[in-house]
Order: sequence, then structure tokens, then C-alpha cells
Amino acid sequence: MNLKSSTKTDVNMTKLVVEIDAESFEKAVEATYRRQKKNISLPGFRKGKVPRGLCERIYGENVFYEDAINMLLNLELPRIIEESKLELVDAPKVELTAVSKEEGATLKVICVTKPEIHIEGYKGIEAPHAVQEITDVDVDQQIASIRQRNARMISVDDRAAEMGDEVTLDFECFFGDEAFEGGKGEDYQLKLGSGQFIPGFEEQVAGHNLEEDFDVTATFPENYQMEDYAGKEAVFKCRIHGISREELPELDDEFVKDTSEFDTVDEWKADIRKKLEESAVNNADRTFENVIVEKLIEKVEDPIPHCMFERRADTLLNQFASQLKAQGVSLNLYLQYTGMDQDSLKATYLDRAEGEVKLRLALEQIAAQEQIEASDEEVEEEIAKIAEEDNMTADEVKARVSLDDLRMDLVVTKAMDFVKDQAVVTEPAEESAEEPSQEETEAAE
Repeated sequence: MNLKSSTKTDVNMTKLVVEIDAESFEKAVEATYRRQKKNISLPGFRKGKVPRGLCERIYGENVFYEDAINMLLNLELPRIIEESKLELVDAPKVELTAVSKEEGATLKVICVTKPEIHIEGYKGIEAPHAVQEITDVDVDQQIASIRQRNARMISVDDRAAEMGDEVTLDFECFFGDEAFEGGKGEDYQLKLGSGQFIPGFEEQVAGHNLEEDFDVTATFPENYQMEDYAGKEAVFKCRIHGISREELPELDDEFVKDTSEFDTVDEWKADIRKKLEESAVNNADRTFENVIVEKLIEKVEDPIPHCMFERRADTLLNQFASQLKAQGVSLNLYLQYTGMDQDSLKATYLDRAEGEVKLRLALEQIAAQEQIEASDEEVEEEIAKIAEEDNMTADEVKARVSLDDLRMDLVVTKAMDFVKDQAVVTEPAEESAEEPSQEETEAAE
């Protein structure tokens, strides 16, 4: 198989013309016949003993052509593409344009190639870096949250229910004399003030005592999901069987010892402040990088084959399916619950996939322009890191991971660091200063 010509037909599109000489084609056809003949049977011949010539007379001269050409393509096309110095981003499309025993075969191969990216202005990108100042109020709020999660419920029998209490409740809903189907509950756990019931219900439960029969009158919202009851007034016949109140633990050294690695309240508070400050810095760093990433993506204006976005979306979808599997949920079950199909779920990833592809291409081009490389030592260090994290040996990592891809990942990371180092820190807009998220503040516990 030989490359006859290579022609760029469009942006990111190249047409290769490939020839298979008659001798190579004949050898491939013969090899295909020998591989398949054990499955061929005709009247008068034992299975596997039918001559090739007879097969071609009965089924057509080209009976083995397709498989023979596919065999040659599998063996030789990667070499042809490498010879053409093309970096493909999708499977090539092959079309047979001519074939005969005497002349061999000619094929047209359409290749979608990696786009050439032109990027400027990546030095001096402006981005805000706002580190939130951690105050005593922030520390106190964090402590209050931790005490809340460690609260215990205390039974109450000497007073009426109050907002904030948790009650064990029987109730039945009526519209006039007609009971509301599905509107009955027994020993229902309800925290007054949680907003679980329709507006006005919980406030009317407050003030009543244990084992007291009482009515609550409330109106269903106009947008209630069951239209027959939307906007209607109902009466709930109720009885409270249990009242519990929340008791927060005392903020003392004993509480600190029970819930942390520290011995005193002061030590614990200092650690909470430190972790909140670290979270604030991390949040500012992340916001800073996100702004830079968005601006880099905006700078990529070259046409990019849509198949690259599709493939990245497929990867993101597969990662999501793996996360579901780790939680004991199959992707099919998730799709059933959400009423989606796989194509519609994949479509939700396309915008993210487009941004990630553009960012990767931009950083690869910046690395090329700035001559950023990853040394062999850096690659080995990354392999050792992966091996330690995944409890594998270095040789096992090398067997599973493309070293070229790993090296490029390191290069891209260094290119991102380069762009951040070259960025200009600006004063943030007042609304851009964000408080640490729940995930971040949990690190302070």
C-alpha cells in the first residue's frame, strides 16, 4: 500500500489517495480466502475444501475483496497516515474508487485533522484575585454550624410545641366532610419551621400540647401540583404524640476534645480560623484561574472540528457513568429516573466539552510558542505520584498510560502556570468577592 497523493481539501480536512498494487492485492485476497475457507461449503465439496476459483465463479470475483482491503487498511493505513505527517482527531473515512485483479485497488481516505491554533494576547491577561478577610464572625458562624450538627434532641412534656421543635404528629386532611386522598399521616416527624407543609400549617401546630386533638385550617398554594386542590382551603385534624427540642452542646474544652483533635477551645478556634483563611486563598486562586481560563477560551477563534467536542462530551459522559457506578447506580437507571436518553444527557455536556477542547488546544499552542517542555525526570516523578495514589508500581502505570499523553498533560499544566504567572492582578468588583463555599468551610471542622 502506497501513498499516491495528499491534498488539503478544506480547513482541518485532508484527502489521501492510496494505492494497493496488484501483487499485494492478490496476496491479501489469497490470505483472506485461506482464512475464510474453513467456513465455506458447496455441494460436492467437504466444508473447507472449496477451491477459491469456484467460490469466485459462484459468488463473484470480488467476493473476498472487501475483507482483503480491510485487512490491508488495518495493517498499512496507520503507517500511511504517519508518513503523511497528519494528526487525526477522528477515524478516517475510506472510499474504494477503483479495484481489479490486474490493477490492484485505489482508495480515497478523508482525514479530519487537528486544527492549527493561532493565539495571541495570552500574556498580561487581567484577572481579579480577592482573598476574603476572615473575621471573628466567620469563625463564630463556623463553630455554630458544627455545634448545630452535634445537637441532640431532648423530649419535652411540660409545655406546648414551639417553632423549632420537632413533633411526632398524626394528621388527616379534609375538604369539607371529604377526606383528602393521600392526605393522612401517622407518627409523622415534622420540624416546625422547616416549611415541609403548606404555608400556615406548622405555625398553627405550635402552641398545642401532647395528646391534644386540634384542627389546623390552611390553604393549598395556587401552584399546587394537584390542580384539583390548588387554592382550596382544607382542615387538618391533628394530634401530637411527641415533642422534642434541640439542645446544643456547650462550647467548652470537653466538646472540643470529643469533636476534634484539639484540647482547648482556643486551639480549636485558631485552627478553624487558619483553615478558613486557607479556604479563602484557595477560593481566590480558583476564581483568578477561572477568569483566565474563560479569557483564553475566548481567544480561540480558529475553526475546530465538531467531532472533537463530541469525543470530549463522550469522555465526560463516561466519567459521569463511572461516578454513578461507584455509587451503586447504573447509567440506565439514572436515565429512567430523569426521563432522559443518552443522547440528550450527552448534549448537556457539549458546551463544557467545547470549552475544554478550546482550552487544551490554546495551552498546547502556547507551550509550543514558548518552547515549554516536560523533562524525563518530571515524567518519572509524575509516574511515581500516580503509582503511589493508585497503589500501583511504576511499571504498571507505564503499561496503562500513554507516556506521550502524560508528557503533554505536564506540558499543558506548565503552560497554564506560565499564563497565570504572566497575568495582571486587578482589583475585583465588589460583588466578585465570594465567601468560602460549604465544601471549603467543611475543611475547618
